[in-house]
This record gives sequence, structure tokens and C-alpha cells, in this order.
Amino acid sequence: MSVTMRLPAPLQAMVQAPPEVVLDLPADASLADALDELRRRHPTVENKVRDERGALREHVNVFVDGADVKRGAGLVTVLPQGATVIVLSAVSGG
Repeated sequence: MSVTMRLPAPLQAMVQAPPEVVLDLPADASLADALDELRRRHPTVENKVRDERGALREHVNVFVDGADVKRGAGLVTVLPQGATVIVLSAVSGG
């Protein structure tokens, strides 16, 4: 099945990835599977999105078809065919 990952401009620049990455995944793929495939294509994305335990970083929000995965099943969220996954990093400053 096909899933589109959308990455914000700052993350694109850090990991040298395009704004959208289309992934070909098994029919029962989870968000974790999609992030694993994204890491395979763009290895430097891993430490920007997930921590050393494999959990989503606190400042990273991920939405699957508009739904915040942190308010749902998290990394085990099953992705529907044609899903759009948006990865957002919080920006702070003072």
C-alpha cells in the first residue's frame, strides 16, 4: 500500500529529504513501520523523530490523516491505504 509522509522544512533540511516521501508498505503497516522505512531511506531522520528507546520525541507531533497519534494508538497506529502522515517538530525560543 502507498503512504505519503510529509516533513516540515526544518526537518527536510536537517536530514536532506524532500517535502513528501511516498512509501510502499505492507497492508497492515503501522506508523512505526512507516518510520522504519523512512529511516531506511533517510537514516539521519531517526534521531530527530524518535528517541533512543524508539518512542516519538516529546517535541515531535505526528498526524495520520489529521488525527494526532499521541492521543490515539501512538506508534502502533495502523495506517490505512493512501494515508497522509505529517511529522511536525515544535519550535521554541525565547
